[in-house]
Amino acid sequence: MAKAQGLSEATIRRIWHRHNLKPHLIETFKLSRDKHFIEKLHDVVGLYLNPPDKAIVFCVDEKSQIQALERTRPSTPLRQGIPARQTHDYTRHGTTTLFAALSMLDGQVIGDCMPRHRHQEFIRFLQLINVKTPQDLELHLIVDNYGTHKHQRVQTWLKRYPRFHLHFIPTSSSWLNMVERWFGEITRKRIRRGSFKNVSELITTIMQYIENHNQSPRVFVWSASVEQIMSKITKCKEVLDAPY
Repeated sequence: MAKAQGLSEATIRRIWHRHNLKPHLIETFKLSRDKHFIEKLHDVVGLYLNPPDKAIVFCVDEKSQIQALERTRPSTPLRQGIPARQTHDYTRHGTTTLFAALSMLDGQVIGDCMPRHRHQEFIRFLQLINVKTPQDLELHLIVDNYGTHKHQRVQTWLKRYPRFHLHFIPTSSSWLNMVERWFGEITRKRIRRGSFKNVSELITTIMQYIENHNQSPRVFVWSASVEQIMSKITKCKEVLDAPY
């Protein structure tokens, strides 16, 4: 850039700094093409900002294909000025799928690990949620559009348990499901830092993390209104449609 503009590198750096330009960074984005985006957005955000009485709102999803990776060498601990380190090399020992339901009321997590994530496993997890929650409360579950959640046998199960209500986020809008933030935390704090000799060891670690989390849960708070979200989406579309 400096050579092309006939300026010094220091001048280019000052210009970039003054205008908060970071040309070395690039981020990805994806806009939803869901025909019912607005309706689903109002539904989900409404549950966050104005949850119904005598009910619990859960954010539910599966984190599939979690690998049990065993590092080929022990990790080195954190030292002054030096981060903890782990070798890039590992041995794979299989995978598991974590089903999680994050309560928007108190931050508690209901979780279970299963070998697969078909409709059979999803029904088993719904049964677990049913057992773990007070029977006199309605349950509103925010889920994505994965086919498992819409399977006919799931629909049949829901008819037998009318206190369960599924609310689907728009397609390509995982950012609307707050459990994704919790998945990010367990991945960053525990799964990526671990070394697991087998799937059982991985599952034990995950369940211990959930148990520790529930002893002092942190409530995830949604604050953005539909109007604020739509304003950002409109600005994004304006930028995309602008000629360059």
